Amino acid sequence: MEISFAGPPRWKLAVGFAAIYFVWGSTFLAMRYAIETIPVFLMAGTRFVTAGAILYVWRRLGHGEKPGGIHWAGALLVGSMLFMGGNGAVVWSIQRVPSGLTALMQATVPVWMVSLDARRKGSAPLTGRVIAGILLGIAGIAVLLEPSELLGGGRLDLLGAGVLVVGSFCWASGSLVSRRLNQPRSPGLAAGMQMMMGGLVLLAVGAASGELSQLDLRGMTARAVLCLAYLIVFGSVISFTAYTWLLAVSTPARVSTYAYVNPIVAVILGWLIASEPLTPRTLLATAVIVTAVAMIISARTR
Repeated sequence: MEISFAGPPRWKLAVGFAAIYFVWGSTFLAMRYAIETIPVFLMAGTRFVTAGAILYVWRRLGHGEKPGGIHWAGALLVGSMLFMGGNGAVVWSIQRVPSGLTALMQATVPVWMVSLDARRKGSAPLTGRVIAGILLGIAGIAVLLEPSELLGGGRLDLLGAGVLVVGSFCWASGSLVSRRLNQPRSPGLAAGMQMMMGGLVLLAVGAASGELSQLDLRGMTARAVLCLAYLIVFGSVISFTAYTWLLAVSTPARVSTYAYVNPIVAVILGWLIASEPLTPRTLLATAVIVTAVAMIISARTR
């Protein structure tokens, strides 16, 4: 099977996709451990503000590019859509909605991305191969889940499910908006600014919801702190920079395939590290999802 990419060298694309596939897939387990002793919104806000500040200082010193007011306004818009609207929705909803349904709803991100992008003038046309790959990817996530995981043995929380749908839409639309905004030339600088702005919004929401009174610095475990550090460096500084760059050099359909691969990586790491079961259903779902991703990645575009 020949994969046709135009522009950057294939090895750079491979590294970028590996970051959003495998590193982001590992963040599910890291977040699970981090929020054991750190309030959820404060944890997420601290993660993104710290990672954003690191990237911002590094790229400013390296390139000397000084962003203007229009750049900061765009970073606030995109950061709010991605990190408060997208990531924040997941963090909040996972307290009300079973993890299986959360994973399934997150798998709708590629649907939103290609649907919204297809409406843009001059966008690459949707091919039958891409559409089939997207549908097959959602089917793979459905196969991955045990029926009991969808509702957790109870009734569906409509509010939690609705927030997840809105969150998926916010992440997809924010990703597409970032492609068209006037941003700094350095992808790392743009990513840092977006994370800082989105992280500040998350911290404000955490403070407004009373999480400051729940924060116990002495009660934070070493595992939670180490996982937070991992989320900052690998899950944000490295992976989100790769995501921002990929959005600029690849198609939304290809980049959004991370939503299919991440749950597989999370399940495998849960088996290796947390002794969670690895069933034949998981192996079948992996085969279906890998096929779906291959169909989308290998689809030719203009």
